[in-house]
Amino acid sequence: MPGAIDLYARETAGFADRVAHALEQLRAGAAAHPGRIVLASSLGAEDMVLTDLIARERLAIAVATLETGRLHRQTLDLLARTEAHYGVVVERHRPRDEAVVHFVQRHGDDAMYRSIELRKACCAMRKLEPLERLLAGRAAWVTGLRREQSGARAAVPFSDTDEHGRVKLSPLADWSWSDVWHYIATRRVPYNPLHDAFMPSIGCEPCTRAIAVGEDFRSGRWWWERDDAKECGLHVGSHPGTGDVSLLPARQNNTTEGTPA
Repeated sequence: MPGAIDLYARETAGFADRVAHALEQLRAGAAAHPGRIVLASSLGAEDMVLTDLIARERLAIAVATLETGRLHRQTLDLLARTEAHYGVVVERHRPRDEAVVHFVQRHGDDAMYRSIELRKACCAMRKLEPLERLLAGRAAWVTGLRREQSGARAAVPFSDTDEHGRVKLSPLADWSWSDVWHYIATRRVPYNPLHDAFMPSIGCEPCTRAIAVGEDFRSGRWWWERDDAKECGLHVGSHPGTGDVSLLPARQNNTTEGTPA
């Protein structure tokens, strides 16, 4: 069966220019925010490209990830391979143990399937609160957002300011999926083998599935929800705080969200 490189890697017009522009942005970000800039990596294909660019150029940009406690084994394996391949230490930011225990005791391991509110509370606990700690004391961060990823990201700028006044760089904003995989193929960049199993967008294990031919790039994420709900809050213009998940009801019946088989 063909893998992701066979399926997606294609050199398109202007590829070298897009690589050069991404590298220029990373260099400028490292120079403008010495010791205070970080790549917030999901270990997805785009973030592996950015990790490679940072490592090749020996840029003073830290690499960090959110270890949510529900990641696929293959994602955790990639984390170890990334450190070995590039000789770097990837910062790991985890949810608070007591918050996870309290949430699971009250709502169960698979609460995310029962309502959007519970799913977003899980994301807040496992991703948004750790992200706040990841970004604490930083003046700038780098993301792998691309305009092609979804309608909600179609206008992603190369440089923006988040709600806390930090510079937010998206050097791959104008890259195509073919660009990403052509870079991975030609630079021999480590990547998650789940991409070979038709998972272009990989999150937590219970919230990710393979997509079918013709489906939207992010349709494998939270596939039981409406399309307009499919963000965890990491990359929206503003998002609520993590809140007190203990205030959520123990169970909810929501007829608009189905439970996956």
